[in-house]
Amino acid sequence: MPRPIINTDECTGCGICIDVCPNDVFELVDDVSTVVNEDACEGCGACEEECPMEAIKIEEN
Repeated sequence: MPRPIINTDECTGCGICIDVCPNDVFELVDDVSTVVNEDACEGCGACEEECPMEAIKIEEN
């Protein structure tokens, strides 16, 4: 099962991952992207691909 991992030190809170995620996996919390619905992640990689800071990686369990 895929899961997104966010490097919070690199995340600038731009919200692109929120916009591109088709499953509402992310929300901004304290100006940092946060995984709020990990079970909904399908591992499509859109967030990882579009993050300008390369702060998101999709891991397979």
